[in-house]
Amino acid sequence: MVMGHKILIVDDEPSITVPLKFLMEQNQFEVMVVHSGEDALAAIEHFEPHLVLLDVLLPAVDGFQVCQNLKSDPRRKSIKVIFLSAMTRDLDIAKGNTLGADAYITKPFSNADVVRQVKDLLSS
Repeated sequence: MVMGHKILIVDDEPSITVPLKFLMEQNQFEVMVVHSGEDALAAIEHFEPHLVLLDVLLPAVDGFQVCQNLKSDPRRKSIKVIFLSAMTRDLDIAKGNTLGADAYITKPFSNADVVRQVKDLLSS
């Protein structure tokens, strides 16, 4: 069911991206990792992910801007976005949801939760 789905992981912390990449590959996803919002926008162009795991706090272009950019582009708005963020205030979560995120998971998160959310979103 999940074979062939592409996931873009955007986070500037290797302690997050390394285990997440491993986990997603274990679940048969094709994975690409980038460490900034600018790189994310470039990667979306050529990698064409089905889903983006997106940190909010990124250098230069933040996750909110990346999400807004995706969701305002008719060719890309179907790409699922899950925020993985240390920003846990209701305000931040509401902002993520308002910008069109499909889910907002706060750090620290359980890897099992992330995998479940990814599978749920990609099967819907």
